[in-house]
Amino acid sequence: MSLRPGMAVAAPLLFLMSDAALAAQTNAPEAPKTAVKLTNVVEGLENPWALEFLPDGRMLVTERPGRLRVISKDGKLGAPITGVPEVMARGQGGLLDVALANDYADSGRIFLSYSEPRGEGKNGTSVASAKLVLDGDGGALEDFKVIFQQQPAYDSDLHFGSRIVVTPEGNLFVTLGERSKQEIRGEAQNPKNHIGKIVYIKPDGSPAAEPPVQDGWDPLIWSIGHRNVQGAVLDQATGKLWTLEHGPQGGDELNQPERGKNYGWPIIIYGKEYSGRPVGEGISERAGLEQPVYYWNPSIATSSLELYTGDLFPDWKGNFLAGALKYMQVQRLVVKDGEVVAHEVLAEDIGDRVRDIKQGPDGAVYLVTDEEGRIVRMAPG
Repeated sequence: MSLRPGMAVAAPLLFLMSDAALAAQTNAPEAPKTAVKLTNVVEGLENPWALEFLPDGRMLVTERPGRLRVISKDGKLGAPITGVPEVMARGQGGLLDVALANDYADSGRIFLSYSEPRGEGKNGTSVASAKLVLDGDGGALEDFKVIFQQQPAYDSDLHFGSRIVVTPEGNLFVTLGERSKQEIRGEAQNPKNHIGKIVYIKPDGSPAAEPPVQDGWDPLIWSIGHRNVQGAVLDQATGKLWTLEHGPQGGDELNQPERGKNYGWPIIIYGKEYSGRPVGEGISERAGLEQPVYYWNPSIATSSLELYTGDLFPDWKGNFLAGALKYMQVQRLVVKDGEVVAHEVLAEDIGDRVRDIKQGPDGAVYLVTDEEGRIVRMAPG
């Protein structure tokens, strides 16, 4: 869902399930309500996009205009880190995700995703690695290397993705948008490029899974047919990747993308164009195209996705937490045997678009809000 602030919160949902074997699931019943307390940890950020905890408990946060900052454990906001790349900070573009390499404690290496200007007005999602050298409340990026560039570059300020998920092997899943515009979005079906794809790369940017899925596929590609995936998390217990994908007017999706599969955009979708007209043929199923595990209609404008594993909320273990931009909330999704069997709306009084969600080392859940620029701690009420 493209960004549309100020919309009303949805009414309670009911449970509907098609009899078709491959039909997607929506509107799971409500789970018992959890009492939570929201506490501001940090204020004064400018369009923060991603949060990552450092091993010592401090936080790294990206700001979309192009700043990376360290935040102390007591919430003190540090000076911008130097050495951050130039970004195309327009529309939905800018400095996006941040992730730590598995060997960060020894190497200090981090990964950044961002909308990179490519000349002639064109841009695309890129991923870089760098060594983070901290100095007091600031620091610098050293040994900066661009390891991936979305191809082809395109003139758009929409739909960049982009989440980075680091696997136990140290490889990276990177989610990529299809750039939104009618003339380019059909390329999400073209396995020879990176438009509307998830790629799977090694830390140096080379293919992490070889050989290619099949002849004609770019060797970096994991899955195709995606619109704009801005939530992604790895289930460490199963090794499965889970993602959240923006639909247009309806059709936000929870998916479990598998290698070599096609997730349908823009051929099938449980939603419509913003004009109200059908997308393409107006169909939601076609043979050979994957159904989402779950979808939202109307769209909640899904953002980040986290899998809760902590002890502070014992009843949440194994549940997904999905951020919502338009509805300014978090949804807890209870998944059993691959199906969402219940959902709970949380933090509905946060009053801002939830851009990122991270479980903290203390077991609390930390929420990054977009427009007011806060980091909010969610703990039991």
